[in-house]
Amino acid sequence: MSARRLFFAIGLPEPLPEQLVRWRAQQFPEEAGRPVAAANLHLTLAFLGEVSDEKAQGLQRLAGRIQQRAFTLDLDDAGHWPRPGVVWLGCRQAPRGLLQLAEMLRAQAARSGCHQSPQPFHPHITLLRNATRPVALPPRNFHWQFRVDHFSLYQSLFSQGRTRYRCLQSWPLQEMP
Repeated sequence: MSARRLFFAIGLPEPLPEQLVRWRAQQFPEEAGRPVAAANLHLTLAFLGEVSDEKAQGLQRLAGRIQQRAFTLDLDDAGHWPRPGVVWLGCRQAPRGLLQLAEMLRAQAARSGCHQSPQPFHPHITLLRNATRPVALPPRNFHWQFRVDHFSLYQSLFSQGRTRYRCLQSWPLQEMP
């Protein structure tokens, strides 16, 4: 039985990943950390870890039953977590729909035997990794906004020294009546 490294996430609409990469290059020096590739920028909702095909199918069925409204996400905050070495972009005020969606997916994952972090959910997009030294954060004069109308299941693939994420399946969120 094979296992795959999976996670539920929100992908970023075009041209946002390239805009964030340009902004990151202007705001952070090269030595601040290892930049995450534009194609890998995402907001993780629930990390599943190494999952068997059978368990993945069950989680996909459960995800397909989620009835959640679409929402708007404002990226207007940034931070640095020195211990894991992450510089991130997030939202000062997470929309209720985002928090509900993440909670449903994390609860389903936990009930399916996928370990979930005891840390509270902190919605963020990882911009830099290996950022273990102090990093000067940019002034909060930045803002990107986009509509989240679906979420996806991704597989993390590592080959030739690089990680890439492949979208396996997506589910729509309901539009407002």
